[in-house]
Amino acid sequence: MKVKSTMSYFTMSGVVTLVAMIIGYVYGMYASDGDVAKSLSMVVLIGILGVLEVSLSFDNAIVNAKVIKTMDEKWQKRFVTWGMLIAVFGMRVVFPVGIVAIIGNMGFFEAGSLAFSNPVEYSRVLTESHIDIAGFGGAFLFLVALGFFFDAEKDVHWIHSIEKHLAKVGMINSSAIIVTLSVMLGFTFMLPAHEQMEFLLAGILGVIAHELVKGLGDIMEAGQETTTAVAKTGLASFLYLEVLDASFSFDGVIGAFVITNDIVVIALGLGIGAMFVRSLTLMFVAKDTLTEFKYLEHGAFWSILSLAIIMFASTLHEIPEIVTGGLAALLIGASLFWSIIKKEVEED
Repeated sequence: MKVKSTMSYFTMSGVVTLVAMIIGYVYGMYASDGDVAKSLSMVVLIGILGVLEVSLSFDNAIVNAKVIKTMDEKWQKRFVTWGMLIAVFGMRVVFPVGIVAIIGNMGFFEAGSLAFSNPVEYSRVLTESHIDIAGFGGAFLFLVALGFFFDAEKDVHWIHSIEKHLAKVGMINSSAIIVTLSVMLGFTFMLPAHEQMEFLLAGILGVIAHELVKGLGDIMEAGQETTTAVAKTGLASFLYLEVLDASFSFDGVIGAFVITNDIVVIALGLGIGAMFVRSLTLMFVAKDTLTEFKYLEHGAFWSILSLAIIMFASTLHEIPEIVTGGLAALLIGASLFWSIIKKEVEED
């Protein structure tokens, strides 16, 4: 399915960036009592956070493209508009505040007030919830990745010696769930006793969330025809993309607090990045990039698998964001390189 006016979405991203920068500057002037230097520094931080989000979520754009190309134009636009509101205000503001409210045993509005009045304490409480975030997000992303590799009908392999065997595993029913739960248990036993149940329960919730969203799509698709089916499966794909985006955004939200504790600056910066990720997704669909570069999708799913493992491993040791982003870039870059070589060989 072809997406119209791809560049218009990049134009929209540019507009969103400009508006976010202006809001950031005005907010900086207000927060610093008119200090121009501090206001400009906030604008710079917003830009840095935008780049951080794009670098950590480039693989997200590739995977999103695989899903969104099955949606009609109406749902594609909703992914940019409604999805953008969910991404910025839901995942970058409401969700972290909700986590702080639960972990800090306080009301939602009290946690929201804490984010603005005492951002240092807010970030401390949010960081303490890392076990839950890593368990849920890691489990969800593990299933996303294994769902791609554990496919007995998949006949295109990038790392052939490994992927061909992984495809055979897909012949076993629920193999992705079995492997994910097994890996979770392995990490659970390596954690301190007081953190084991917390991590395990969060991981199980991640598995449930993935299966519920996936099952919703299967139910909506089964036995349906024509426009009604397109609308229903569009909704299922939309929900799946939003949960997937949420899982990808965990590390970005947590990593943002390394740069700044200001919730407004974080929301603006990560919001810019989220918009550009959506623009990239639509560009990949419009140009049929995944078909033209046949291994690019594989690189993205290897990147997702590595991110899931990193999220689990981060419960044991702190892992710098540069490692996460660098590994993802390396895998995607390598898959793109081999895709280009494969394409040139086939053309010859």
